[in-house]
Amino acid sequence: MSRRRTLIGGWMLALAAIALFGNLSAWQLRRAHEKQAMLDAAAQVLAQRQPVPLGASADPARAHEFAWSEGDGEFVVAGPLWLDNQQRHGRAGVRAYRLFRPEGGAPLLVDLGWLPLAGDRKLPAIDLPTGPQRLRGMLAPPPSIGLALGPALASSGDGWLMTRVDPAAIDAALPFDRPLAPRVLRLDPALPLGYDRDLELLANTLPPDKHRGYALQWGGLALAVLVTALILTFRRPRGTHKAAA
Repeated sequence: MSRRRTLIGGWMLALAAIALFGNLSAWQLRRAHEKQAMLDAAAQVLAQRQPVPLGASADPARAHEFAWSEGDGEFVVAGPLWLDNQQRHGRAGVRAYRLFRPEGGAPLLVDLGWLPLAGDRKLPAIDLPTGPQRLRGMLAPPPSIGLALGPALASSGDGWLMTRVDPAAIDAALPFDRPLAPRVLRLDPALPLGYDRDLELLANTLPPDKHRGYALQWGGLALAVLVTALILTFRRPRGTHKAAA
């Protein structure tokens, strides 16, 4: 095979690798930007804490926004929901959810906090508070689902075990007279109701700095491929010096 054909084939592979690594770097930078914007928006809401009614959680136009909310209602008499694969304090566990109906509003998923899982993975009991309740906390989009593989939830005992929080799947499993609100209520940790919790948004996913670090790594690989291809292109073939002598 001639040197020219070898160089053409090598550059085709190099350009493909550069394009792949460059796209991965750009994707990581986009994720860093998205997550930083999310953290900034949530921080502003927590700093101001100007409450909106709980019924605002059902507004589809604000499904991806954060808001401090407060209102009255009652928990729905229905089984609990456990979100699987939730890490806290270095331990594996689940996040506990219950359905709540605000006064005059659509049913709302309330994040009650985190509970540990035993070695036998027996799901913990989740209390069902009865009677009128006044709740407050942060309305937020459901936790990021990443790749949606397999069913979102499956029946388990008297409740449902979720691999991700999918309002449409919950609606199908627990039909109501109104669709489930697209946002969830992250309970104020100061309330005595619920379990171990905070208002941390990225507890089980990568923070922006990690994405920026990965973006730098992918960009560095793209640059390394380019430099290697240039060196191999302009390096004099073996035997050239002898022939010249």
